[in-house]
Amino acid sequence: MWHEIVNDRVGGRPIAVTYCPLCNSAMVFDATIDATPHSFGVTGKLRHSDMVMYDRETETWWQQATGEAIVGELTGHRLTLLPAWMESWAEFTARNPGGLVMDEPDWRRAYGTNPYTGYDTSSRPFLYQGEDPPHGIPPLARVVRVENRAWTFARLRAEGEIREAGVTLTWTPGQASALDARDIARGRDVGTVRVRDAAGRNLPHDIPFAFAFHALFPHGDWMLAE
Repeated sequence: MWHEIVNDRVGGRPIAVTYCPLCNSAMVFDATIDATPHSFGVTGKLRHSDMVMYDRETETWWQQATGEAIVGELTGHRLTLLPAWMESWAEFTARNPGGLVMDEPDWRRAYGTNPYTGYDTSSRPFLYQGEDPPHGIPPLARVVRVENRAWTFARLRAEGEIREAGVTLTWTPGQASALDARDIARGRDVGTVRVRDAAGRNLPHDIPFAFAFHALFPHGDWMLAE
């Protein structure tokens, strides 16, 4: 909520961990472009309510939800999305009891608080002027996006597991919404999603709101229950 982008290295690989609260889009990118490590920041601009990033090396602007360069020297390039997922702190520490967490800076911030109280149960997205998603899907419904396909959380929660298009999606309870209560830990349970291929390997994916998928992937496929 406070930083929206974290630049780091994992296993020697430069990465950018990004989160856009208005779209609920949380994505981790390989920060190497044409063999050169890049560092990313927030422009303060929005497009379709989605964060526009910039790289400090060329000052190119990047659409966070697609990883595509949209203004500047690298226009047309696309960042490589890495497998990552959103989960609760309890889930993370259970898997990684010695795991690391980013420390607070010396100038302390109100970590754990949500400045967008009740946002994901609103009828309309903040600052969004585009059309609603098709099929009667609420604009602020969560979806699981894998490339150009999207599955609704509502369907996934109902079925528990979905296997189609070479993808296996699972849903389990236990993760609080970051965009519900003022205190994030008290947010309603929206659950944790894992996405794997047929061999059980983690797949790159995103958990945006339906309006963001519709706006930024206008030709995407909605994977609806028969």
